[in-house]
Amino acid sequence: MSASGTVPARSGSRPVPPPASGREPRTVRMTGRQKLVLGLLLGAQFMIAVDFSILNVALPAVGAGLGFPLGRLQWIATSFALAAAGFTLLFGRVADLVGRKRLFVGGMVVLGLSSALGGLATSPGVLLTARVVQGLATAAVTPAGLALLTTAFREGPLRERALGLNGALMSAGFTAGAILGGLLTDLLSWRWAFFVNVPVAVLVVALAPSVITDSRPVRRPKLDLPGAATVTGGLLLLVHGLTQAGASGWTRPATLAALLAGAALLVGFWFVEKRAAAPLVPVHILRRRSVVWGNATGLVAFVTETSLVFLLTLYLQEVLGHSPLATGLAFGVLGIGTVAGGMLGGRAVGRFGTRRTIVLGGLVQAAATFSLVALGTSDGWITLLLAATFVGGVGNMLMIVGFMVTATSGLRDEEQGLATGLATMTQQVGITLGIPVMSAVVTARTGTATGPDAVLSGVSTAVLVNALLVLAGALTAGAFLGRRGPGTSAG
Repeated sequence: MSASGTVPARSGSRPVPPPASGREPRTVRMTGRQKLVLGLLLGAQFMIAVDFSILNVALPAVGAGLGFPLGRLQWIATSFALAAAGFTLLFGRVADLVGRKRLFVGGMVVLGLSSALGGLATSPGVLLTARVVQGLATAAVTPAGLALLTTAFREGPLRERALGLNGALMSAGFTAGAILGGLLTDLLSWRWAFFVNVPVAVLVVALAPSVITDSRPVRRPKLDLPGAATVTGGLLLLVHGLTQAGASGWTRPATLAALLAGAALLVGFWFVEKRAAAPLVPVHILRRRSVVWGNATGLVAFVTETSLVFLLTLYLQEVLGHSPLATGLAFGVLGIGTVAGGMLGGRAVGRFGTRRTIVLGGLVQAAATFSLVALGTSDGWITLLLAATFVGGVGNMLMIVGFMVTATSGLRDEEQGLATGLATMTQQVGITLGIPVMSAVVTARTGTATGPDAVLSGVSTAVLVNALLVLAGALTAGAFLGRRGPGTSAG
C-alpha cells in the first residue's frame, strides 16, 4: 500500500525503474498492455467527442421527425451541454473516491443505453431525457477516462505522447461528428446519430474490465456536499445563461440572472472549499500556477476553435450557399490538421516544454485565423479557408496538448481524477461559451441586415475577434506559466 492510501494498480509488464527526477527516460517505449489500454481509452474519448457535434447537422431532420418547434431545437444541444459541463468536476472527484475504472465502465454502460433510447425516441420529451442522460454519462466517462490515461503512463514522454494522441482524436472526433452526422442523416436516418454509439459502448464495456487496471481507495473519504452543490449549481446556471445568451441575446433579465447567480455560486464555492475538511477541490490545487493558467489556456483554445467552426459554417452555407453535407466535408481538412497537431504535440512538449509549445501553437492559430478575415463572396476563397483551417488546426492542437500536460503535471495519482475533471470542465465550458460569444459579435455587427454581404461582414468581424483572443491567450500563457525546460514539469 502506498503512502497516499491507495493500493497500486497491477501492471501487465515489468515496470521501468524511474530516473532520479521521477520522470520516464526519453527512450522508454510503450508496452503491449499500455498500447491496448491507450487504444481502448482513445476509442471511448473519440466517441465522446463525436457526440458533441454529430447532431448539429441533423437538428432540422430531428425536429421534423419528432415535431420539435423551431424555437426548442436548441435544447437538443443545450440539454446535453448542461449536464456534461455542469457535472464534470463532481464526477472527476467521484472517480478519485470510488475508482476511475468503475466510474468509466459504468458511465459507458449508461452512455450506450441512453444512446439507444435517443435513437428509439418517439417524442421530444424522450429525446431530451436521452440527451440529458448522455450528458451525465459523458461527465462521468471523460474525466475518469483521462485519469486512467494519465495514471497508466508515468509523467514524462509517454504521457505527453498519450495526451497528444488523445487531444488529436478528441478534436478530430468533434470534426468527424459533423461529417458523420450529415452522412448518416442523408443515407439512413437521424436516429443512427444515436445508434452508432451503441456498438462502440458494448465493445469498450466488454474489454475494459480485463484491459484496464486501477487503484482503489482503502478508505472512502466523505464527499464535500456543500462544495459539490455550489460548483455544480454554478456551472449549470453559467452554461444555461451562456446558451440562452446565444439564442436570445445577452440583455434579457432571465439570461443576466442566470449568469450572475452562476458567478455568485462559483465565488461561493471558493470560500466553501477554504473551510471544508475534505474539499471537493483542495485550495492548494486551485492555487497552482500550472492548474490555473493551464486551464485558462485550454479555455481559450476550445472557445476559439469550436466557435470558428460555427463562424465558417455560417460563411459556407449563408455566403457561399454550400449544403450541410458539403460544409461538414470541408471541415475534414481541419480534422486532418488537428490530428497532425496532436501527433506533433507530445514531441513539441518534450523538446520545447509546455510553455513554448502553447505560445507557438497560439501564434500559429492566431495567424491562420487572422488570414480568414480576407474571405470574400466567391467560391475561389475556399482554397484559403481550407489552408487556414488546416494550419490553424495544427496550432490549436499544440495549445491543447500543452494545456493538458500542464494541467495534469506535478500532481499525485490520486489527484488525477480531479485534475482531469477540471481540464474536462474547461473543455466543455469552452465549447459551450464560444458559440454564444461569437454569435453575439456577428449579431452586433449585422444588426437587422440580411443577405450574404451582411453575413460576411459579421463573420469577418467575429473572425478578427477570434484571432485576437487566441493571440491574447498565447501571450498570457507565455507571461504567466512557469518557465520549464525540456523534460521538466511545469509549475
